[in-house]
Amino acid sequence: MFKRISFNVILCLILSACSKEKESGISDLLIDVPNIQGKQEYLASPFVTAGNRVYMVGHQDGSFPDLGWHIKGEMGGVWNHPIKLMDGFDILLNWDDDSYVLNQADSFTNYPFANKHDFSIADKALKIGRWQFVPDDTEGIAIQLEIYNEAETVQNFELVFTGHSDLRPTWLGERTNMINGQDEPSYSSKINGWVVKDKNNPWYVCYAALDKPEQKFSSKLNQEKLTSSNTLSYKVRIPKRGSKILTFSIAGSYTSEDEAIKTLKKIQHNLPELIEAKKNRYKALANQTKLTIPDEKLEQTFEWLKYNCDWLVRSVPEIGTGITAGIPDYPWWFGVDSEYALQGYMAVGQRDAVYNTIKLLDSVSEAVNGNGKIIHEMSTNGAVFNKGNINETPQFASLIWRIYQWNGDKAFLEKYFPTIEKGLKWLMDANDLDKNGFPEGFGMMEIHGLDSEMIDVVVYTQKAFADASKMADELDKTSLANTYEAIAANLKEKINSEFWSKDFNSYADFIGTDKQTLHLIEDAIVRADTLNKPWAINEMEQTKQFILNNPSNKPRPFVLHHNWVVNTPMEMGIADNDKALKALKTAKRFVNPFGVFVTGIDRDESTGSDDGAFKAPPVFSYTGAVMTLPTGVSAIAENNYGRPNEALNYLERMTRSFSYALPGSMYEVSPDFGMMTQAWNIYSYAYPIVHQFFGIQPNAAKKEITIRPQMPDSWNKASLENIEIGNNKISIYYWKGPKSLTIRTIQTNWDWSLKVELPKDFKNAGLVVTQGEQIEANADKFIVSSRNGEIDASIYFEEATNNNSKTND
Repeated sequence: MFKRISFNVILCLILSACSKEKESGISDLLIDVPNIQGKQEYLASPFVTAGNRVYMVGHQDGSFPDLGWHIKGEMGGVWNHPIKLMDGFDILLNWDDDSYVLNQADSFTNYPFANKHDFSIADKALKIGRWQFVPDDTEGIAIQLEIYNEAETVQNFELVFTGHSDLRPTWLGERTNMINGQDEPSYSSKINGWVVKDKNNPWYVCYAALDKPEQKFSSKLNQEKLTSSNTLSYKVRIPKRGSKILTFSIAGSYTSEDEAIKTLKKIQHNLPELIEAKKNRYKALANQTKLTIPDEKLEQTFEWLKYNCDWLVRSVPEIGTGITAGIPDYPWWFGVDSEYALQGYMAVGQRDAVYNTIKLLDSVSEAVNGNGKIIHEMSTNGAVFNKGNINETPQFASLIWRIYQWNGDKAFLEKYFPTIEKGLKWLMDANDLDKNGFPEGFGMMEIHGLDSEMIDVVVYTQKAFADASKMADELDKTSLANTYEAIAANLKEKINSEFWSKDFNSYADFIGTDKQTLHLIEDAIVRADTLNKPWAINEMEQTKQFILNNPSNKPRPFVLHHNWVVNTPMEMGIADNDKALKALKTAKRFVNPFGVFVTGIDRDESTGSDDGAFKAPPVFSYTGAVMTLPTGVSAIAENNYGRPNEALNYLERMTRSFSYALPGSMYEVSPDFGMMTQAWNIYSYAYPIVHQFFGIQPNAAKKEITIRPQMPDSWNKASLENIEIGNNKISIYYWKGPKSLTIRTIQTNWDWSLKVELPKDFKNAGLVVTQGEQIEANADKFIVSSRNGEIDASIYFEEATNNNSKTND
């Protein structure tokens, strides 16, 4: 006899079946996303999976070794600043007669916003992909296993996930009373996983899979490190030629257990939507300031640096949001790193990061200094480590002017100009002790004792007063504008006369006394001898003898270390043309295949070579380093004096280090040392490409854009699309043939005035304007303007008469 089943019961059964969670494969969602596979020889080196709240650092082979030195061995793992959540995790596959730990990947592949480790277990005919993804604005991460059974038989095994909790404070936590306690784990049937709490604080981490584990979970405390290790065990059955997806979610909170569990469930139940949202956002990042050039490697580097920029945005709602300097050891906020990097961020359209970082730096600097001085370094718990070096304050002024040129927002200028005004007053009143116009103190070169009148501090001070004069003029502060302009003009003249060394054909590292310099020389000789650099010892001995033979009772300029900052007068475009060309030639003595040595006396046998081969020293230190920022500064400097081919040569050197160790990223120290991703790299690329090669000079306040292209010879076809300036977007297309040069520009807002200045460096050059209006032609250039949204103009010529410089002098 059959019993009648009510419609409501049937409906409930249907709904229950439909509500059962179905795993979604990350690989299917990323099938059309760009990716780069890493090198076998760098599997035992770091990678990062980043979001603005949480990021994870481990090794490309899938392991989680101790990493970093700021908190020794603790800079890897899963971080949710201002706390750490986990040291990492282990995944073990168990059979009755065998077991495998997934920590020796065959390959690593990086995606703009996710990454994957590939493992193979040949004798079990298994292939496993381990994915990780961090959603936007989320205090958690998804770890997904895609397991493929290539055998003709069913596979049955146990999979054990062991999470290693390490709830601890960030660097300088003790300064804000963040005292680490014992991690206390408890299994939660609510999530079918582990919830771990720090005994002394409301810090939580939880992790679980959608699948319910077997009753084989265990926990182990480490009372020395105050950590815990907690397992989850699952029975896995995979049909022949079949597959299985298993996703673990890790979530944390530094405020409550409820928040951590809420985040965990958000990831579990919405993973495809979260991936799709971030995928679309990253597509938009790629399309902003989109570069297309003949050099595919450099083009790819530029695209991925935009992704790197996003990896470095760190948000701690109680304190603020801003770009951090680098991962893994500098995942907090810096003044000077931001002042370089944000110029690049603005040029590639990442405006929110720019505005949030400036707001954070300004507010914290006001709170801790109150005199316009800009901080140097602050941890994510709000503790300021260094209240500011001297160069940060003038560089902040120039940053604000640069951003104002892009946004034209008078309220933005009014908001930050009081900080600039106070800062410039503090800069000169408190630091120019002998009142000669040169502030004294540490700049970019943090070498002990090198804190007198430094070339970079003085140059950036000159630029700050020049830029502040323009800002004061915009704000109708005419008298102040005139005062600042006079100071800037005087400094420019003094830098070119007092910092120039005719003997070295270089600007001096610093101006100091004989006593100070002799002491620095002794330190440098010891350093050079330790590093086995006899040429440096010889140079130091010669300089020492010169000082002893020609003593002075007054401070004077010295070229001692050949630090990269001697190129800042050319970076800022204030060097006299003749001196600039001599100094740029001198600078070439201190490069290697990857870029510019931070300190020239530390150069090695690779100096001057174009060979991209590299052999790592056995122990890393910043001594003898080649870095991206000095190399970018040299590229900008070359462009400022009409040498785009030379500038491109520096970019090509840097580009050799792209994907060298971490696919899709560029290390701080070239090619594979220090931070695996670094904020100021975008300055080194975006400024020379956007402002100089394509020649974009924005004046958003007046709704004007001037374009002065200065292309390298090898870029016969190039475009830069979707560049945001104010409420406008422009795109530039450039073609150069044997006897013609064409440039086309389009904009979205026709209320703006476009102006293109084309070089007249050709014999019998003639201009044809298809769109726009020729407004001027002189001995140097043609000028074409438009207010109808577009310019299309071509130069026709017989041959070049003053072509771009070549890479040899």
